[in-house]
Amino acid sequence: MRGWKDLFPLPVPPSWVPGAAVGILSLHFIQKLLFPYFWADLGYLLKVLTYWLRMEMDRLQGRVVTVLDKFVRLAEKQPHKPFLIYEGTVHTYRDVDRRSNRIAQVFLQHEALKKGDTVALLMGNEPDFIHMWFGLAKLGCVVAFLNFNVRLRSLLHCVSSCEPKILVVGADLLGTLEEILPKLQKDVSVWIMAKDSRFPCVHTLLDKIEAASEDPVPVNRCSANNLKSAVLYIFTSGTTGLPKAAVISHLQILKGAAGLWAFGATSEDIIYITLPLYHSAASLLGIGGCIELGATCVLKKKFSASQFWSDCRRYNVTVIQYIGELCRYLCNQPVKEGEKDHKVRLAVGNGVRNDVWREFVDRFGAVKICEFYGATEGNICFMNHTGKIGSVGRTNFFYKLFFPFDLIKYDFQKDEPIRNKHGWCEKVKKGEAGLLISKVNAKHPFFGYAGSKRHTEKKLLSEVFKKGDLYFNTGDLMVQDHDNFLYFWDRIGDTFRWKGENVATTEVSDVIVMLDFIQEANVYGVSVPDHEGKAGMASLVLKHNASLDLEQMYKQVVTYLPSYACPLFLRVQEKMEMTGTFKQQKFRLVDEGFNPSTITDPLYFLDNFKKAYVLLTKELHEMILSGKMKL
Repeated sequence: MRGWKDLFPLPVPPSWVPGAAVGILSLHFIQKLLFPYFWADLGYLLKVLTYWLRMEMDRLQGRVVTVLDKFVRLAEKQPHKPFLIYEGTVHTYRDVDRRSNRIAQVFLQHEALKKGDTVALLMGNEPDFIHMWFGLAKLGCVVAFLNFNVRLRSLLHCVSSCEPKILVVGADLLGTLEEILPKLQKDVSVWIMAKDSRFPCVHTLLDKIEAASEDPVPVNRCSANNLKSAVLYIFTSGTTGLPKAAVISHLQILKGAAGLWAFGATSEDIIYITLPLYHSAASLLGIGGCIELGATCVLKKKFSASQFWSDCRRYNVTVIQYIGELCRYLCNQPVKEGEKDHKVRLAVGNGVRNDVWREFVDRFGAVKICEFYGATEGNICFMNHTGKIGSVGRTNFFYKLFFPFDLIKYDFQKDEPIRNKHGWCEKVKKGEAGLLISKVNAKHPFFGYAGSKRHTEKKLLSEVFKKGDLYFNTGDLMVQDHDNFLYFWDRIGDTFRWKGENVATTEVSDVIVMLDFIQEANVYGVSVPDHEGKAGMASLVLKHNASLDLEQMYKQVVTYLPSYACPLFLRVQEKMEMTGTFKQQKFRLVDEGFNPSTITDPLYFLDNFKKAYVLLTKELHEMILSGKMKL
């Protein structure tokens, strides 16, 4: 009797098939072992190149397509889709387009604005910020976003540096206007978002907007001839001095707008924007990103940690933005039931600490943290597309080919890059901190700052590796590990040198905030007479109902930090001074130093002889200044 195999003989594969299968499996295991991020890197690189090729095709066909052009097309294509939700009110793509037309018509009739003129915008987060931005852009104006947290001298500096023809002020910022109005340049025309004005020579807008036509202004007013032409001025946060007006081109807006798409957001997403619109993260990545996707955004007047997750649930938010300490503020909220009951899947931003990253994901559920690196005025960007905790992104041979950058050795004492005997800069090894610089060329331009040639030139490094080359100095220290992940280390202005060693402020603050009674720590260097470098000082904010445990503080810093990095001075504050984008303000603290005669906050000194932190009295301060107390 014949068996089953005799009746239905199995086909015998060719002799090369088993060998090929073994070879493919071997390649797969080798790839997993030696190149574990190959496919993730390839997918990300292809996405970046796809977007770049799209822009290049438009250029070759003689088309200049801006983010505003994309918005106007979307208003025609999906007029009834919600573009903006603010305090429960829905503004569709058509609504925003038509109101921005009204604003353009008002200024077309009442002001002799020319294409390329600058209009400064001092407004908080509200729909009319966006209407005003788009309406002025339709007239071909350059719009300067003013930081509404800045006051008096600093605000006047910001206004004068961008030389506007018009200043538009929101209704809730009339008090700020009143402070600067007497000293404002007389050639600046002031308009307020109100129906009547109590100020002489100040124009009202709301009454004129209501009476204006919704018809589009002539296309030739807003059409761009070049993607490299300036369209916005966005001010730097001013953590170390007066803010600078970074020149933002159409090209930079397009690149910023692609961020959410590159991280995997789609037109079905609902993006929650709590950051101030005057900052590039909210305006370019948030609003611009929403336009790039054709999605919906929920705009919040001001970030609220207590209302954050309830807002996310109320509006079915799927993508959130963060910056600086925002994630930590959320983690510091009291634990509530149902904190994972939301639809948020992506959190896009920068500046989240490793410990906060882990706590955020553990506490609030399967939210993918999409950390990125990029300066407002910079020409280089990194994106952490793999989700590696702590990293700001990855690099490889191909990425550097398209986006050239390097990490170079830096002298913290002289506050400049180290050059060898031939005058060239030197690259750091993997695992070492180096200054991030990015090549400036036609494809990766640096547009500089408005009204300050000196500041623009200061950000550029020439003759770096060869004659004639030019690089943008980011001012950031980065580390590239052996797997090609990049990590933010510190700002060069924040890193200081003490006892011949470099001290990274982020490293010190990370150690201090591990203590359960510390809410925030802001670390910086202060000058001490007759001592080289700067001594470490930490400004502290204690947790609610907690007291400062000096013994624990001493044990913490001497256990986890090298002796030269232990803060010599402590300052306890009720509240930490922050910039409008949740970055710690160091400039004033550095300037005030450690003098108990002028500082009313409690001050402490690390007494190495007593092996403890002790109260810094006026007598002790005198001993330090005279050199009687050894540091």
